[in-house]
Amino acid sequence: MKPREILTAFDRYLARRSLTLQAVVVGGTALNLLGVVSRPTKDCDIIHPALSPEIIAAARQFASAERARGQALDDDWLNNGPSSLTQHLPSGWQERLQIVFTGAAVTLRCLGRRDLLCVKLWALCDRGIDLSDCLALAPDAEELRTVLPWLETQDAHPDWPEHVRATLDDVAKRLGHAL
Repeated sequence: MKPREILTAFDRYLARRSLTLQAVVVGGTALNLLGVVSRPTKDCDIIHPALSPEIIAAARQFASAERARGQALDDDWLNNGPSSLTQHLPSGWQERLQIVFTGAAVTLRCLGRRDLLCVKLWALCDRGIDLSDCLALAPDAEELRTVLPWLETQDAHPDWPEHVRATLDDVAKRLGHAL
């Protein structure tokens, strides 16, 4: 899906039904809305608040209507999949949110840059994915050094801190600077 196009259509869909959505989005949708990447994504990950039953039902109905028009959109395209992130984010993340989409019925905010870097770099360290997103965010050496202490605490495995440092060092080298 192309996030801005789908969200614009979903905004109109919700407005016609007198429903509203105010939420915090992460992942590929957030990066698309920020203009960091322009790749399609399969879903819209909401970390806060928990989606209401009315919004979930509307999102499923919207997906069905979009599929009938030839759009490849799963029923769970709008989801709370990564909501557990809120338990791990650096303190004060709520104060650093930024608005990335405003419509008649939908307002989406995303994490501030530092918190977004934390999440994307954590995904890279933990699952080995999101390298292209991390490179697209283009953190400078100071930003990498700033998120390093937080990242080192996200796993209890004794080799985790060394793995995190090696991963961030690789990102820094790919971006043309040293950590």
